[in-house]
Amino acid sequence: MTTIKFGTDGWRAIIAQEFTTENVARVAYATALWIKENSENHSAVVGFDCRFGGKLFTETTISVLINEGITVYTSETFVSTPMVSLSTTIHSAYTGIVITASHNPPSYNGFKIKAHYGGPAVQAEIDAVETKIPSEFKPTILPFDTLKDHKLVNIIDMEQEYIDHVRKNFDIDKINSCGLKFGYDAMYGAGQNVIRRLIPNATLLHADYNPSFDGQAPEPIARNLSEFSNLIANSDIDSGLATDGDADRIGLFDDNGKFVDSHHIILLLIRYLVEFKQEEGNVYTSFSCTSKIKSICEHYGLKHHVTKIGFKYICEEMISNPTLLGGEESGGIAVNSHIPERDGIWMGLILWEYMANTGKSLNTLIEEVYQITGSFAMDRYDLHVPEEQKQAIIKQCKEKSFNNFEDYQVTGFEDIDGFKFLLNEDNWVMIRPSGTEPVLRVYAQAENSDEVLKILDATKATILF
Repeated sequence: MTTIKFGTDGWRAIIAQEFTTENVARVAYATALWIKENSENHSAVVGFDCRFGGKLFTETTISVLINEGITVYTSETFVSTPMVSLSTTIHSAYTGIVITASHNPPSYNGFKIKAHYGGPAVQAEIDAVETKIPSEFKPTILPFDTLKDHKLVNIIDMEQEYIDHVRKNFDIDKINSCGLKFGYDAMYGAGQNVIRRLIPNATLLHADYNPSFDGQAPEPIARNLSEFSNLIANSDIDSGLATDGDADRIGLFDDNGKFVDSHHIILLLIRYLVEFKQEEGNVYTSFSCTSKIKSICEHYGLKHHVTKIGFKYICEEMISNPTLLGGEESGGIAVNSHIPERDGIWMGLILWEYMANTGKSLNTLIEEVYQITGSFAMDRYDLHVPEEQKQAIIKQCKEKSFNNFEDYQVTGFEDIDGFKFLLNEDNWVMIRPSGTEPVLRVYAQAENSDEVLKILDATKATILF
């Protein structure tokens, strides 16, 4: 029997090894039991992204759900995670289920559970589903053409519902007529049709169906987007947007093809939402985000709260408190005018609308943010170390044994989720272990990129001595 455990964002496993129809059926059955135990609203929205086997695993999931009397809403083609989350609210379903492994390598698939409010289910709900997973379960799986005629199955167009929602919330005509040129790298993911339909003149890259993602993990980070960066640098594109496999994470480029990280994106979004949209609310960001977010929140009189790492912690706050924005270092950002869900396309459209309304480049807008916060840079090393050595370093962190990292003196310490060593008012380094790999993630903030790398190198030399 395969033990199935949900991580920070769903259950993920390698296709045909742990991720099989039988194991998906076990999880779907547990989800059905959980729905029936917790609500009289026995309904779910189910969708799949562009990964290999998505439709098969969706057929499995729906077959199990309807056999347990669960009403299902589903689309006939691939959809993004934000589309499923949004449709869960539109159809007042009790839960949303997405067959996706998000930004993981193409050999993986996964099973995400969303709550009725259109965001990740909280940990207690995930734990409850886990406890109901049977050791063995062999369902009768019906093909999609048979399922769609079942009385409990409702065929909906989640992509159209999403596009309609976008048009109600954005000045799409202004974005298309502003004279700026935009590019989009879909990374072969589920967001590929949305930009094609909303911004028809955008330059598209990797916006076709390729379940293997051309052999690359569809994660929108700089090292995975060099082709897109070069395309922008050698064209007249003013800004480039990239999203991951299920389109909930954002990657961004300026007109020079330079990657704009999530820390800067969050600052840009806060400024636009407050100054230009007159919105307000709390800001929730994860422990690995830049401390400059605190500075801009103080400037605008906003309350800023730091959460543990994982979007589910941000979502819990968003559904309970008046919120302007919630965001994490890995590219997952949500705003209160949408749903409490990461949405890479939605964030990209906000920034393109910002550019369209001001007529300014991303670099100019970033410089205007720096007038509030001061300039800064962020980077991260992933150090692959043996587990025994990793644990020894973590023990030293817990005991606050590091008073300096070579020439950098430690002036303060925070341990919300990982170990952050303050080096002065604006500079810091953070050490956090991976929960699943023999990896230490080391983050740093400083006034410029050169100084960030010096801090990271000094930290590496100290802890691996």
